[in-house]
Amino acid sequence: MDLRELRYFESTYELESISAAAKHCFVSQPSISSAIQSLEQYLEEDLFLRHARGVTPTDAAHRLYPLSKQLTGQARSIKQLFQKEAAIQPFRLGVVPALGASRMSHLIKEIIDSVDGLELTLVDAEKRACEARIISSNMVKPDEIFMPFWRDEFLMALPPGHALSYKSELKFEDLNGLNFILRSPSLVTRTLIRAMEPFDIKMNVRARIRTVEYAVELVAAGVGAAIVPDHPSFFHTQQLPLLKIHGMQFDRIIGLAYSSEVAIDPVLQSVIDVCRVNRTIK
Repeated sequence: MDLRELRYFESTYELESISAAAKHCFVSQPSISSAIQSLEQYLEEDLFLRHARGVTPTDAAHRLYPLSKQLTGQARSIKQLFQKEAAIQPFRLGVVPALGASRMSHLIKEIIDSVDGLELTLVDAEKRACEARIISSNMVKPDEIFMPFWRDEFLMALPPGHALSYKSELKFEDLNGLNFILRSPSLVTRTLIRAMEPFDIKMNVRARIRTVEYAVELVAAGVGAAIVPDHPSFFHTQQLPLLKIHGMQFDRIIGLAYSSEVAIDPVLQSVIDVCRVNRTIK
């Protein structure tokens, strides 16, 4: 067991995906798998359950994670003790809600680690002045350069065991009277509701909320269905049926936007580089 294996384990645990962990650690998927297998052999315990959507941590992984974070954190502290203190470099990054706390925290950590002395301030991407913004493509201003790096597809999440969860896809008539969790503001939800209006189809709104993470938890609790992004960072340990709606394609492109009228300084260049490395969209 070494620190490298523990770092690979931590990324897999946090992202619940070997492929996402490989991107985050800038290594191949076999390198992540090999490190996890080595840890499992050393501990004589399975750390993850593999499935089509990614991996789910076992009880052994839950026990190992805080100990691993302590060890790797101490290793970083030792290194920092022998580094010269860098000058503070402030940077304001605009961020829109509902991008996934897990993947955003990893992206933000990489940005902070990429610049010595960086003092990163996160602000509302729509209301506050900032040096760069992480936004969806429909929010780009005419004077901004936009570099896409993520694509989210939105699907209908159903409570476990729901009668509709065994269908291959949903039709509009399946949605009539469906208990629904309305997330607002949400362009996807508004688009779906408008598309159903000519057919006189209405869902039964059981709750109105703002965050995707809260919507996922309410779906898992059986309150109702919700339109959510199909990305592991929103689900944690939840295993929910996710279905397409026939004839509807919901997606969003997420990227980094920055002014085309200002020079790119070293800090902004580092932010651009980190976003480019984390690009999953083709």
